[in-house]
Amino acid sequence: MREIRLLISLLLIILPFQHLKSEIIIMSKCDDKQDEFLKNEYILNLDELTMTRNYVYKEKTYQKYRLTDLSTKKSNSYVRNIYEENGKILTHKHGYPEEGISKISFCKKIEKFKKES
Repeated sequence: MREIRLLISLLLIILPFQHLKSEIIIMSKCDDKQDEFLKNEYILNLDELTMTRNYVYKEKTYQKYRLTDLSTKKSNSYVRNIYEENGKILTHKHGYPEEGISKISFCKKIEKFKKES
């Protein structure tokens, strides 16, 4: 059942990338399966080829990371470059390609916006 959900999510996300390049996609209420968040969203800008991630840890997760890294913030945002290869959207993590869709495909809400001039 999980594989079917992932396949459907991939189809709904990847197919539009091939045709609509002036689009912003916001994926929110994303489940990480490892950490707990109050907010966890990804904003894909296909024009600029960037992915912005905004998140706010739940207290338990925040304290877990704070124990080993005092620079950990309860809420944060970062931007990564993305690129398309063989019909997949990829980003780099520590020098190695990483499939971004596999990480963000468990989002409960996906909104697509076309950029207007």
